[in-house]
Amino acid sequence: MGFDLVVNIENCRILIDQAPLNWIYYSHFPSAIVSLLIGFFVFFKNRRSLAAKILLGLSLTFSIWLFLSLVTWTSTDSGGTMTAWSLTGPLDILFFILSLYFVYVFIDKKDISFAKKIILGMLFLPIVIFAPTKFNLPNFEVAVCEAAENKYYVNYTFALEIFISLWIIILAIHRYVRAEKIFRKQIILLTAGICLFLLSFFTSSYIATKLDNFKLEQYGLFGMVVFMGFLAYLIVKFKAFNIKLLAAQALVVGLLVGVGAQFFFIQNPTNRILNAVTFCLALAFGYMLVRSVKLEVQRKEELERLSTQLAAANDKLHVLDRAKSEFISIASHQLRTPLTSIKGFGSLLLEGTYGQVPETQRNALEKIYIANERLIQLVEDLLNISRIEAGRMEFDFQVAQIEDLVDEAVKTLELSAKAKRLYIHWQKPPVALPKIKVDITKIKEVISNMVDNAIEYTQKGGITVRAESGNFFDHNAKERKSVVRVVVSDTGIGMDKEELEMIFNKFERGKEVSHYHTDGTGLGMYIGKKVVAVHKGRIWAESAGKGKGSKFTLELPVN
Repeated sequence: MGFDLVVNIENCRILIDQAPLNWIYYSHFPSAIVSLLIGFFVFFKNRRSLAAKILLGLSLTFSIWLFLSLVTWTSTDSGGTMTAWSLTGPLDILFFILSLYFVYVFIDKKDISFAKKIILGMLFLPIVIFAPTKFNLPNFEVAVCEAAENKYYVNYTFALEIFISLWIIILAIHRYVRAEKIFRKQIILLTAGICLFLLSFFTSSYIATKLDNFKLEQYGLFGMVVFMGFLAYLIVKFKAFNIKLLAAQALVVGLLVGVGAQFFFIQNPTNRILNAVTFCLALAFGYMLVRSVKLEVQRKEELERLSTQLAAANDKLHVLDRAKSEFISIASHQLRTPLTSIKGFGSLLLEGTYGQVPETQRNALEKIYIANERLIQLVEDLLNISRIEAGRMEFDFQVAQIEDLVDEAVKTLELSAKAKRLYIHWQKPPVALPKIKVDITKIKEVISNMVDNAIEYTQKGGITVRAESGNFFDHNAKERKSVVRVVVSDTGIGMDKEELEMIFNKFERGKEVSHYHTDGTGLGMYIGKKVVAVHKGRIWAESAGKGKGSKFTLELPVN
């Protein structure tokens, strides 16, 4: 350095002894500890991250500045004081520059351009060049044991600090406007934290310099603790730097720093012992807390991994399900044509179009016709399922008379009832019911399925079908509506309450129904409910219990 000064060492020692060293230590050590802990923690968790490296550099630079500041406060050697004081200026500007660099990399997720690095380097260069010269510290004032500062150097430093702080604010505003909504909160928190740190440091330094009272400078050092607090919140809330365990660790470290800092103030030996015991207990319980949280985080990460795998498997299932639906659709289309031909020729044979059919052959033909009808219904069900699941179900609404649709369905299934020696009573209303607007083909399928189910699950007795109209109270809509109803009652096996709730689900059938009907698929009622829902109607089942028969009701609104 080459400072040629003669000072009164004893005078400096007296002045230092009079300084509030406890407060100086309290302002320096916690700030350094918190800064270094967060800096190293983030770095070791993300060694390849440029932002983590810059943050570590910022923490180290600030901590070195704190060490040199302590030297200027506690040293009784003029040379040591002048050397330490002269280095604080470059370090001061360096952590301002590193703060700007950190904001750029954190927000943009990439390094800054070479041009920006040149600009920052040129602004920083005069600080470095003039730091060890009289243009920084011209002399040492023995009377107050302080270095005299060059006002031009100091003013340039302050101007550069203001310029960098404004640069950070403008950068944050510019990026905020273009950022996604969730990232905007992170920009606000980062900018607020780092600006509080830089501006509190600048303000305290500026006031201390203007009032020539450098004790005031200590208050600005706590800005680093505030900034690290904001950064810790970013990590906990938004998983910044992909760190997931900082909350508990930050809590424990903050507690330990707070308890440990009391040693700078406590004078009573008993209180020192109590504080030491408290510190040890906090350390022990803090370790257990961090360990517990770490295990919980590991479990959560495992659950997230399993959830991701499950989501991927679910996506594959959706793909397979779509492929299955397409296959069923194609296969069903290919099956429907020959089945329709069999039905047509079988009907002609039974009607005697090709001559009178002997009774023995008629029975066989009737069985073929019935079996073919079931196959046609199965193919139609499969086609409807694939259309529903693919969202391709089309409806052709036309004005229709509900009695005509019921009449066709009953006539089609009379042979099935006759084959089981069951009666089928169609109680046609004496007066025409109100006309409704429906998809005739699909509603006829629903009615046919209701009648067919009644036949299949009835062993003796028979089926009664009736149609009616009126104003009925809709408990779901909580109002009276004008509707037509088709009611199919049977004397069959009946159902319990659980079966009544499940028979409208896909591939669901009543309990033990396989003893009575082995060919059922559990699709008819499911499809029927979907079709009726599109018509803004209802379909439901009722039964007094096992062996007491069932009643299915189809309700459609009158337009």
